[in-house]
Amino acid sequence: MGKPSPSETDQTLDDHSEFEELFRTYYPFVVRQVMRILPSPSIAEDIAQEVFVQFYHTDRTVIENIPAWLAKATIHATYNHLRSEKRHLARMKKESLYLLDSLPSTESEWLSREDVVMVRRALLQMDDRERTLLLMKYAGFSYEELAQVMQIKKGYVGTLLSRAKSRFRKLFQQVRGDRE
Repeated sequence: MGKPSPSETDQTLDDHSEFEELFRTYYPFVVRQVMRILPSPSIAEDIAQEVFVQFYHTDRTVIENIPAWLAKATIHATYNHLRSEKRHLARMKKESLYLLDSLPSTESEWLSREDVVMVRRALLQMDDRERTLLLMKYAGFSYEELAQVMQIKKGYVGTLLSRAKSRFRKLFQQVRGDRE
């Protein structure tokens, strides 16, 4: 690929000059078209630039009516922008709702701290064997692992856990002040 010939260079300059003239002529028209749908001057100018970039890359020899083509392209670009904004706002709203749901309130944080204190008090009242079984089970250890650590038969783990849970429930209710 060599240098463009002088006639190709002249043609390119003519195309740029023609485009600049069309841009100066129709830019205000395109901005007004956008502002009819979306009354924001800065967004209207951004969309107008997008339309003219598209217009620049289009073969203008096949366009029969330039103002009609620009109006149609402007309307499409404006509605695309609105749809994009709507999706963006929906995502933002969904994210903010998720964050609000996932962040505990001050009251719920205080209550859960209070619950932690009560759980600790109940656990401290249990004997070491029961406390260890419960803590290990809720940490995800299997019955087999519990049996090995506690040095008991695997068949006894379920019974001992059941008793430990029952004892914990009673102690927790006492600590919490429930009456049964």
